[in-house]
Amino acid sequence: MANESALKYKRLILKISGESLAPAGGHGVSMESIVTIAKQVYAASQHGTQIGLVLGGGNILRGAQFMTQGAHVHEATAHYMGMLATVMNALAMQDALESVGCTTRVMTAIRMDGVAEPYIRRRALRHLEKGRVIILAAGIGSPFVTTDTGAAQRALELDADILLKGTKVDGVYSSDPVKDPEALFYPHLTYEEVLAKHLKIMDQGAVTKCMEYSLPIRVFNYRQDGNIEKAVRGEEIGTLISNF
Repeated sequence: MANESALKYKRLILKISGESLAPAGGHGVSMESIVTIAKQVYAASQHGTQIGLVLGGGNILRGAQFMTQGAHVHEATAHYMGMLATVMNALAMQDALESVGCTTRVMTAIRMDGVAEPYIRRRALRHLEKGRVIILAAGIGSPFVTTDTGAAQRALELDADILLKGTKVDGVYSSDPVKDPEALFYPHLTYEEVLAKHLKIMDQGAVTKCMEYSLPIRVFNYRQDGNIEKAVRGEEIGTLISNF
């Protein structure tokens, strides 16, 4: 375990999309994909930084999908269904982390005592102080809040030094680099630039919340082996979003 005084970040929140946990080009849960991420998270945790993990649920279900299908499902209900999908991902990630030797706890914003602990801020802090990776599931327990915004909320509540967002590309671009070969890469952006340019790397509510409290965001490619560890160590990878 690294010397705490040498750490760039004492505590952080890492947000990873649900699609990252699915089989290539598919839906559902791929334990191979999850274990690959778990190994990186465990290696990163060995440097002494306290890590809270937030997973999306889009590989299983997105609440918003019901709004485009003409289904007779209230939007609030759809969002709750999406929150439950994040719990399923969290349980899979917990087992994956423990299989590689990482002590972890799942904490949910919606009580479900048979499978996870309820999210209580002081208890979460205690787990982090004991070196456990915590997986924060079910958003913040309320509909109409994305997992990006939920991750920002938890980062602020838990006094994190930075919010990390793992994506499938190397950082923030002017447009989708997969579709646009001329897309411009941004190594650094201010919060205002992200909002003004309508960059879609993270929802505006999350960016605004981080801006209000000057919480930096680093967006990076989690798929490149070792990048989670590099981001946790504070290396200059991906895109940094901050005040300047």
